[in-house]
Amino acid sequence: MPRKTLNDLLVFQAVAREQSFTKAAAKLGVSQSALSHTLREFEARLGVRLLTRTTRSVAPTEAGERLLGAVGSRFEEIEAAVEALGDLRGKPAGTIRITAGEHPAVAILWPALEKFLPQYPDINVEVVVDYGLTDIVAGRYDAGIRLGEQIAKDMIAVRISPDMRMAVVGAPSYFAGHPRPRTPHDLTAHRCINLRLPTYGSVYAWEFSKAGREIKAHVEGQLIFNNIALRLNAALAGLGLAYLAEDQVTKHIAGGRLIRVLADWCPSYSGYHLYYPSRRQPTAAFSVLVDALRYRE
Repeated sequence: MPRKTLNDLLVFQAVAREQSFTKAAAKLGVSQSALSHTLREFEARLGVRLLTRTTRSVAPTEAGERLLGAVGSRFEEIEAAVEALGDLRGKPAGTIRITAGEHPAVAILWPALEKFLPQYPDINVEVVVDYGLTDIVAGRYDAGIRLGEQIAKDMIAVRISPDMRMAVVGAPSYFAGHPRPRTPHDLTAHRCINLRLPTYGSVYAWEFSKAGREIKAHVEGQLIFNNIALRLNAALAGLGLAYLAEDQVTKHIAGGRLIRVLADWCPSYSGYHLYYPSRRQPTAAFSVLVDALRYRE
């Protein structure tokens, strides 16, 4: 393959995946005008349009999608092979990209990285916090972190946390003016701090279960957030009840800053798993990170 064609394919792949000439140019370290010129020449040489351009977006055409699907995985295999050569140096090296939700990124991934990275100075880790169920192959991530039941069957999954529970909590100041709920149905009489995530689109329904009975409670309140810290702060400030992971509130309950209710309605559920494509050939860097994250009872 001529070197020019190879370069053109790399440019096309970058623009198609970023869906932006500006972002692709920054990633490749070239000017936006040079990138646009290269793509126009490439399309002219092929005789087909690969990208649909508007003033606001760039997207692959049908021909572009076919080409991206054909060459994308090949380039990934080449990159993986080049990274694997670093294994021959005797110490793991390379960059690992991981996508995770906010809770596992803060509660599981960060504590592990804090200990792991000083031991492996040649390993770089990029963590992207994402609330959606990201396609890690399309997004060119090495791995993702999600709850066990959210992982596709064709992925390799490694448990990195124990089973978990949710907790409904409120501040003593809140309960000074409101009775404690005894069942999830009682939440309709309470101000609740809601959560909206792109995965669900609408406001997240609080999930409860007891004696085989499952309830999804659609609660209401003055506040809706899309992250953990603000929901926790709002609960501590006495602005309503919050539905948070148990580990996020344990110390506040012990310190008397929060009161837990409906504990018998909050069962355990599958913990977090690191997952990656089964066809991936792990590098030494990836393997040592997986081992560092692996949950051991």
